[in-house]
Amino acid sequence: MQRFEFSFLLLGITVGKKTFQALRRLAQNREAARKSRLRKKAYVQQLESSRMKLNQLEQELQRARQQGFYVGAGGYGEHLAGANAPLNPGAAAFDMDYARWLEEQHRQLCELRSALQSHVADNELRVLVDNGLAHYDEIFRMKSVAAKADVFHLVSGMWKSPAERCFMWMGGFRPSELLKILIPQLEPLTEQQLMGICNLQQSSQQAEDALSQGMEALQQSLSDTLASGSLGASSNVANYMGQMAMAMGKLGTLENFVRQADNLRQQTLQQMHRILTTRQAARGLLAMGDYFARLRALSSLWSARPRE
Repeated sequence: MQRFEFSFLLLGITVGKKTFQALRRLAQNREAARKSRLRKKAYVQQLESSRMKLNQLEQELQRARQQGFYVGAGGYGEHLAGANAPLNPGAAAFDMDYARWLEEQHRQLCELRSALQSHVADNELRVLVDNGLAHYDEIFRMKSVAAKADVFHLVSGMWKSPAERCFMWMGGFRPSELLKILIPQLEPLTEQQLMGICNLQQSSQQAEDALSQGMEALQQSLSDTLASGSLGASSNVANYMGQMAMAMGKLGTLENFVRQADNLRQQTLQQMHRILTTRQAARGLLAMGDYFARLRALSSLWSARPRE
């Protein structure tokens, strides 16, 4: 009788243990399903956010095209007065490609942010960092093609938001200024890393100064060429066409300046990647993307502000 009771007790313990395990598995499945729903919801929200941003960019591009460029009165300007100057086809193609580039960057930043928060392994993070750097290489390639089509479009910054245009230098960001913004986001840095970044910042600043001086010299030379001879009076057609030909030749140098500035930006990003660890480089790419996203958000808020 006692043996029977003991066996029954063991059976009850075994059944209870199995029931507990089943309940635990059920709870784990419910938790996994809940997390899956949350991830799906977050992903849908990211897609919706990306769609809204893309629509906004396309609307801004459409407004820019509708506004066109007013040349002014007299001569060729009279022909365009009251009409919108058409956007160069190469510049228009660049604007649309840039809108798609921004959407892809947003997707990459979301993926990078999630990876950092999840503390993924360095080898997985390295793939995301390499993809981010390759994405920046792509915009530099796109700008090189666009510069050949319409370098004025790149330098004017009409493809950027108004707040971004306030900080533009030769069709993009100043590498030395960007390093100042990123350094606090990368701490703690080793002494060797800090020295490497400081040297990089100094060399970038020197290269920027040299390019800026070259640009100022080009502007002065171009102004002198256009101002030579009589202004406001009837001038010799041959002299006028000769001045325009000289000015056109000098404008070809502008494309080289923009290309050199982009090369400096690209080299700075590559050097930063060599100095930093994989995790620091990921944080740097994320901080850089967030900084420019805030400038675009600021532009949107400024445009939507209440007006008296």
